[in-house]
Amino acid sequence: MTLALETLPPHRLSVVVPMYNEEESVGPMVARVHEGLANYPWPWELVIVDDGSSDNTVATLRAAAKQYGPHVRVVELMRNFKQTAAMQAGIDTARGDVIVTLDGDLQNDPVDIPRMVARLLREDLDLVAGWRKNRQDGLWLRKIPSRIANRLIARITGVKLNDYGCSLKAFRGNVIKNVRLYGEMHRFIPAWLATVTSPRRISEEVVEHHARQFGESKYGISRTFRVILDLISVYFFMRFRARPGHFFGSIGLALMGIGSLILAYLAVIKFCLGESIGTRPMLMAGFFTVVMGVQFVLTGVLSEMLARIYFESGAARQYEVRNPLELSNAEGWQQQA
Repeated sequence: MTLALETLPPHRLSVVVPMYNEEESVGPMVARVHEGLANYPWPWELVIVDDGSSDNTVATLRAAAKQYGPHVRVVELMRNFKQTAAMQAGIDTARGDVIVTLDGDLQNDPVDIPRMVARLLREDLDLVAGWRKNRQDGLWLRKIPSRIANRLIARITGVKLNDYGCSLKAFRGNVIKNVRLYGEMHRFIPAWLATVTSPRRISEEVVEHHARQFGESKYGISRTFRVILDLISVYFFMRFRARPGHFFGSIGLALMGIGSLILAYLAVIKFCLGESIGTRPMLMAGFFTVVMGVQFVLTGVLSEMLARIYFESGAARQYEVRNPLELSNAEGWQQQA
């Protein structure tokens, strides 16, 4: 199928790749990106973020940037801030109207990038997410937990995608830059994006998926538990971001209601039946349930609101870049002659 990329609206493309201890993948990955975008008619850049690697990834990245030219930009984080912060650093550094993210382990195929960008622009979407329909991962440790997680996330967030975990995604730059990522929220980017745009402007595209060629996977079965905890946070901010008191207040009122019923029951026993309640465990349970409910309402609302203000104000930085001056002075773009 001919994509006729020349007919797309004029734009600049940024490809963002976070990497951590992937020295063997650097050369093949950079080469593969250039192969996939060899005939791309619009200016593009490759932004690679080293997430505090402890091997020779940084040196290999610098050599690749020197070999290919100034359109290959290397962002060096001062330590390992994890994938979400590395991805946010790349998005912040990217200058393109369209931003594409992908992993650096060669499991995503850059040849899919032009097709995803074409669909993003032609269908006037804000996000085209990759769907690894034919995954090349282990059945039990990766595929089955991933399918369960994808269905759970889709059901709770309302954003219907088959594959939340695929890093290969194409965004409109002005939309994704309105979303701040922290913690380990990169798995929920489509859900976070739905807080600033309509879910109808989010779609997916079947992409190639290859078995890992070098190194080891950074993910294990423990990720499932972190996904559940992160999903609770995503659900809160999608449903109660503008009214957090309703979320915490409902739980607090429920606790206070239970505690009040316990205390009312004990009051009846004390004043109507004349029995002693001073040594009953229910007295302590009722009292502390009421207190916990009050604290849940007050402390919960205040802490969540302050945390959100802290992150959105820009005061909280999830990473520190080692070479900001080099990046700000970089002007290179790769463009078809």
